[in-house]
Amino acid sequence: MHDFEPSRTWTDYGPYLAAAATARQRRMLTLVQAHARAEVERDLDGLMATLVAEPSYRFWIMGKDLGPKGYDTVRGYYADYVAGGGAVLESTIERLVVDDSVVVQEGWIRNLLPAAVARRRGYPVPDDVEHVLVRFRSLVLWPFDDGDDESCLLIGEDSYAPLDLEAWEPVAEADLPQYYLDYLAEIGLHAGAR
Repeated sequence: MHDFEPSRTWTDYGPYLAAAATARQRRMLTLVQAHARAEVERDLDGLMATLVAEPSYRFWIMGKDLGPKGYDTVRGYYADYVAGGGAVLESTIERLVVDDSVVVQEGWIRNLLPAAVARRRGYPVPDDVEHVLVRFRSLVLWPFDDGDDESCLLIGEDSYAPLDLEAWEPVAEADLPQYYLDYLAEIGLHAGAR
């Protein structure tokens, strides 16, 4: 697991921030970076502070929008995500485009999680496997409101992430990073949870 680095989820924005064309685009990229960092660090207050009062998420799965809408529903979604055991991830950027209304990001997401969580998501993980690393492509559009260059906020996320249910690999207990074990303990799971 030496190449799995959750901090890339926010540090990959560095070059794009340095090249931002306008103050508004710099603000937008700074907020997306803060949002991504808060997600990895499981900071619900920090994450919600990047969003408008009534955010709207659109998770496009099989042509249907399954994303949460409204402050309480979005916050509940993230709380459930953290409590569910699958909140250790690494998101990398292969391509990023920004204008004055949206940031578009394409890349890979890798997610370290208990095998039981992967099974609930549909991955065909055998019963004798306890932890897995899954990998999938992701395209996220981060739309912004019409606030000014210093006050604009994220409206939510529009995401497209088709899962490849064969794109997983087992992770031996000896290879589990300490931050993952700490997370499992924090939510009341132990490393051997099936």
